[in-house]
Amino acid sequence: MPSIKSFTMTYDALNEDGTFSEGDIITGEVTLNLYKATTVQKLYIKVKGDADVRWTQRRDDRNHTYSAHKRYFKLKQFLIPEDPNDTVVPQGIHIYKFSFTIPSESMPSSFTGAHGKIVYKLTASLSRSWKMDSTVEKNIPFVSKSFPDLLSLMTHQVASKSKEIGLFSKGRVQMDVTVDKTGYAPGETVQILAKINNSSSSEMTPKFSLIQNVVFHASNNTKHQSSVITKAVENRIRPRTERSIKCRMMIPHDQIQTINNCDIISVKYNLKVYLDISFAFDLEINFPVVILPLGLAPQLQGATAAGPYPAWATAGPSTSNFSPPAMSMGPSSPHSRHTSRGYQSMYVAQRPAYPAQPVRMSRDYNHPVPQPAGSPFSMPSNFVLRPPPPAPAFHPTPSAPEIYPPPSSALNMYPTAPAYNTLPSAPMMNTDFLSQSDEPPPAYSLLFPSSDTDTSDGK
Repeated sequence: MPSIKSFTMTYDALNEDGTFSEGDIITGEVTLNLYKATTVQKLYIKVKGDADVRWTQRRDDRNHTYSAHKRYFKLKQFLIPEDPNDTVVPQGIHIYKFSFTIPSESMPSSFTGAHGKIVYKLTASLSRSWKMDSTVEKNIPFVSKSFPDLLSLMTHQVASKSKEIGLFSKGRVQMDVTVDKTGYAPGETVQILAKINNSSSSEMTPKFSLIQNVVFHASNNTKHQSSVITKAVENRIRPRTERSIKCRMMIPHDQIQTINNCDIISVKYNLKVYLDISFAFDLEINFPVVILPLGLAPQLQGATAAGPYPAWATAGPSTSNFSPPAMSMGPSSPHSRHTSRGYQSMYVAQRPAYPAQPVRMSRDYNHPVPQPAGSPFSMPSNFVLRPPPPAPAFHPTPSAPEIYPPPSSALNMYPTAPAYNTLPSAPMMNTDFLSQSDEPPPAYSLLFPSSDTDTSDGK
């Protein structure tokens, strides 16, 4: 009479699909139902992930076999520890719980192909003396979430190609194709826009194909496997015509995702857009397509709400009435001149090389300081002060004080050619006023005459 009535294993699902990914925790239980008390050497459970490839190729009248193996992880847990004296398990039902944490390193998704497979498996084994081991296994559907640079997969793809047609027909054909993005989840739709300019004398048919390419690697050799997942054909394009074609292709719901993180097996997809030209080579454009797990699709949809402005712009168009400067030191972008942050960085970068003029100086030019009647600083009624030229390399002289000018000795502190030496020398002044000085005063005295000058003509 056998001792074991049943030996089973179950695990808890984390989602509706029952899939696991990097870093997930696998929990479950092993159930041992015995007809009678049984002596057991050990009971353990293990989980592992492996990739294997193998194929045979005939060459030089001989069969050559190529194979490769890759182990990603292996975890083991004893439910009944191994004991030299064995362990007696009484009759009845015995339940043993287990828990494993899958490593968080990048690992490929489960896959089964013509020449290889990637398998993640739970195995429970019961060992008894003088008996064959009892084993129960369950494959774990593993879906990798290791996809670098996910945001770039949501960017649309654009390509253009043209060719001259000869031999049986003449002319040129041009095809411009836009695909809405690169990454798709199973069940999503690929949206394609093709603009075709047939300037030749031949008819041509637009065709679209989604192709899966699997490559197996072993001992510096490769084995390729290619298959068409889905395809579409549009109406013929007549000679000397131009057409825009919109095509929608759905990714099958059960389609295997892209595998690009396995050393011995790779699974990739490409979208082939081509023109089937009569009596000529086809005009063909290929786009990469990445099939993503369903769990990543919502994250990518939310990551595309970037708006029409570049990432460094944090505001919309400015409502300022000021014209933007001619040059910006910030990022070069068609929108950089329409963002509030862009204006700020531009103005900071466009500060003049010379110090700004004091506000008081500007005010004094526009509104001269009133002088009492008979003052030696009185100016003729037709006298007009003009703004100075652009600031020189050195600091400009200070603005006009409201007190009497300093002693003549203090004037020697200033350079002989101050910032205002380009003002008109004296056409607008009274010549008698200047001629009464013993020696010609510096240009500075045009604004502030010396105290020893005769002011009788200035009244």
